[in-house]
Amino acid sequence: MSWYSDILNHPLMKSFIAYSIFRAFYGAGILVVTYFVDRETAVPWWLFLAFSMVFSRVLFRWIKSRRPEEATRSPS
Repeated sequence: MSWYSDILNHPLMKSFIAYSIFRAFYGAGILVVTYFVDRETAVPWWLFLAFSMVFSRVLFRWIKSRRPEEATRSPS
């Protein structure tokens, strides 16, 4: 095994990559939703973004908890 595949197979790196992908898609969606919330409702945009910050953490933890046990174990 090469050092590159060792790095990519490390649980911390897998978690970082998963989180980055999650943030990219979630962030793009939040930008679109925030625009419409700001234009179409009386809800302040900053309140919606504060709620979104908390919700994204809860959602990501839920997604991580659904992963199989084998994928979350560190190599021995």
